[in-house]
Amino acid sequence: MASVLVVEDDQFVRSALIRHLTEASHTVRSVGTALEALREVAHFRFDVVILDLGLPDLDGAEALKMLRGITDVPVIIATARDEETEIVRLLNDGADDYLTKPFSVEHLSARMSAVLRRSRAAAGEAPPGRVIRVGGLSVDPLRRQAELDGNRLDLTRREFDLLAFLAGRPGVVVPRRELLAEVWQQSYGDDQTIDVHLSWLRRKLGETAARPRYLHTLRGVGVKLEPPA
Repeated sequence: MASVLVVEDDQFVRSALIRHLTEASHTVRSVGTALEALREVAHFRFDVVILDLGLPDLDGAEALKMLRGITDVPVIIATARDEETEIVRLLNDGADDYLTKPFSVEHLSARMSAVLRRSRAAAGEAPPGRVIRVGGLSVDPLRRQAELDGNRLDLTRREFDLLAFLAGRPGVVVPRRELLAEVWQQSYGDDQTIDVHLSWLRRKLGETAARPRYLHTLRGVGVKLEPPA
């Protein structure tokens, strides 16, 4: 069973996908626009996203790039476009697989299974890590779990990666360029991406930029995580 986000503006196709995935025992949430999709992945954990390209507010190719800025969740493109150059471009931009409409539910199931196997195998390849403790914060890289004062934190994948990276270097100021390279796997990018994730992470840690407890931003330099004084 997987947690699936369906991003599709055609109500008929959307309903059919929801019905099929639900019958296959998956947990399904669905939206009809790119903006809604971005909000969903920012607040909920998904195992896979099925993304249509012909969305009413933003082209799916642009939505894919924006999704990749905030999450590494596997994305399967589902669209009527079948040009080879388009497929190659989308795969290079971060799509994990591509389905051309119309497709059968059996075909979708097979592609989903393959993508989920690869995703889970990759997660299993990560070396075991010790539990990191910084003040009342504990981060378990192996189980991908984090707690604050004994309470489990509900983090997205990217939020957890950011927290774990900073917690592994307590008291060290990490430059934004290094965060982009190590957490986002990008050699360059927009600082706003980091700021947005830090803001979400601060909210879940019960703090603000004006009144930080664990996450401290040094303007023009970087970010550090250290226990409250």
